[in-house]
Amino acid sequence: MKVRVDRSRCQVLAQCVFTAPEVFGIDDDGDLVYDADPDDALADEVEQAARACPLQAILID
Repeated sequence: MKVRVDRSRCQVLAQCVFTAPEVFGIDDDGDLVYDADPDDALADEVEQAARACPLQAILID
């Protein structure tokens, strides 16, 4: 599984962080950070995070 975030859409509303904190986070500068190649065991959480994103900025390959 590969995860990408469309930075032109993302406004760091952090719904993904609440839904899949093992994959998404916020750094000290307030920017979104994420694991682009998370373990497949986290697939459900990543898919839920993508659905939870109000701007649909999370893309899963």
